[in-house]
Amino acid sequence: VGMGLVQGADRPPNVVIFLMDDLGYSDIGCFGSKDIRTPNMDKMAAEGMRLTDFYVAQAVCSASRAALMTGCYANRVNMQGALNHTSQSGLAVEEVLLPEVCKSRGYATAIFGKWHLGTIEKFHPMKQGFDEYLGIPYSNDNSKYHPSLASVMPPLPLYDGEKVVELDPDQSQFTRRFTERAVGFIEKNKDQPFFLYVPQVMPHVPIFASERFKDRSGKGLYVDVVEELDWSVGEIFAALKRAGVDDNTMVLLFSDNGPFLSYGTHAGHAQPFREGKLTTFEGGVR
Repeated sequence: VGMGLVQGADRPPNVVIFLMDDLGYSDIGCFGSKDIRTPNMDKMAAEGMRLTDFYVAQAVCSASRAALMTGCYANRVNMQGALNHTSQSGLAVEEVLLPEVCKSRGYATAIFGKWHLGTIEKFHPMKQGFDEYLGIPYSNDNSKYHPSLASVMPPLPLYDGEKVVELDPDQSQFTRRFTERAVGFIEKNKDQPFFLYVPQVMPHVPIFASERFKDRSGKGLYVDVVEELDWSVGEIFAALKRAGVDDNTMVLLFSDNGPFLSYGTHAGHAQPFREGKLTTFEGGVR
């Protein structure tokens, strides 16, 4: 978080939220990772604050995001677990969401990544306060990559705005594509306050890295994937700087829940804490 949020600023601060999917507590350098190089995330900690007692509301995707978007316990807004392509529920349109609060203050708003708070039309992010959207409506394993239900899964839809523009898109390009759109959004809105929400699809399984990062670390695909996420953070910070708004922008980064440990080397780590995603042990929620 930049410390230059001066009281007398001409306009309210921009807000950028990076939400990683299933990233573990100790998967970045400043939280103890010895294998994964995350210089941009580490720089955030060095220049801002590292929150070592930060808890999500629940250790699972949709419920965690529901709490972030509403400021309420997920059960209070009738959200639990993880939604899928058959779900008829979502965040009720009557709830006041974070992007709606921002829009009421004159902010431009965007989401690039995974929404996971309702699939049917009335729950679409652009009906819930976002001006722009590029992303998927639920998790990336709700697709032909599902470990046990692949044969009955529909193609994964990629939305651009309110339209599905691709089916089963190349998942190795997700991190790059969301980053490029985020950079474009910053450039376009540098003269007004903006709320930019980047809920990355990675490193939720199945994990993919682009050509530039695949095999680059020499330490396995999971490391490649997280290092590409760190590259994304760096690109977005560079865009803030180029736009001249980095001193009036609050940036937060966290994970929706702990690592999906049952996936072994394709999952992260929560040391020194116990367990991970789907549990209420520290590794699931801290």
